Amino acid sequence: MSKFVMVAGGTGGHLFPAQALAEELLRRGHTVYLMTDARAKNYGGDFPAVETIIVPAATPNLRHPVKAFKAGLKILGGVRKAHKELKRIDPDAIVGFGGYPTFPPFLAASMLGIPGVLHEANSVLGRANRALVRFAEKLALGFDDTKYAEPYASKIVLTGNPVRDMVLNVADEPFPPLGADHDVRITVFGGSQGAQVFSQMLPGAITALPEELRSRLKLVQQCREEDLQRMAEVYAQGRVSVEAAPFFKDLPRLLSKSHLVICRAGALTVSEMGAIGRPGIYVPLPGSIDQDQLNNAKRMEASGGGVVMEQAALSPHSLATKITELLAYPERLQEMASNAKKIGMPDAVQRLADLTEQTAKAG
Repeated sequence: MSKFVMVAGGTGGHLFPAQALAEELLRRGHTVYLMTDARAKNYGGDFPAVETIIVPAATPNLRHPVKAFKAGLKILGGVRKAHKELKRIDPDAIVGFGGYPTFPPFLAASMLGIPGVLHEANSVLGRANRALVRFAEKLALGFDDTKYAEPYASKIVLTGNPVRDMVLNVADEPFPPLGADHDVRITVFGGSQGAQVFSQMLPGAITALPEELRSRLKLVQQCREEDLQRMAEVYAQGRVSVEAAPFFKDLPRLLSKSHLVICRAGALTVSEMGAIGRPGIYVPLPGSIDQDQLNNAKRMEASGGGVVMEQAALSPHSLATKITELLAYPERLQEMASNAKKIGMPDAVQRLADLTEQTAKAG
């Protein structure tokens, strides 16, 4: 059996696909290590690695020479540590999942002659992956026609985005019944960078819903710790039944029980929504240079599985109007749920595991 090193930035968007691959490789009898950055303590507790190695990393900031110099020193330190650990582990292959924390270990692996696979989850090839793809044997894509991936056609394999076992375990749950005699279940989550805007917008939007709808509502909302009390007070005044928390370990189960989901549009989010098959209102995270979340959301909207509302035009009123409009037609929601499945690739983790094994043998 083989040894593999997963390399991922310490956020859910990078760690969860790596976790999905690790779970599949373990089922096949392999050994898995994880290299990540210090943020992983928030998400990596369930990662099935025999060892988790924290490697220093930094995002280059070329506009500020002093910051760029400090980042360069940190990256060099990360390369040195990764080189030492990879030499000790002697893996058969390394798999990178994007983000600048991928850079030091992947570069060190190339220096040691360890074959590597890069996985791009978004519909836009990220800057770190663009810098590293020259060192990779294969470039695995979550979406076809990924922007900026065209020059690397000889390395590309379309695998889809792997989702964790806890997602696949609820992927066949039917769309919950929705009618005048049923609860209305809405789940809201924003990821590590996106929960604040929902904390600001959702309370006003939800309390503006028609009484008939609001009285049947069962709301689950991820929010920042500092927003909990303020949100609870607004929802209490509006007599809204809500379960709010900074993090839900069982989010896939909550999604499977939902009639409507309001969320950002990271690649992981879109892929898990596709695997489970639930209609969504997608509010892409603004400000990214490559607009990756907007592109991801438009893929889902084009499939008929969701609608896109850009943050610049978002307001409690516009959000309340859209929620009311969607919930007024249960049949349309069920159709959207079915359409969302078109984005999902349930065998993505098997495809990526096959590619990883093949790369190790070729190396």
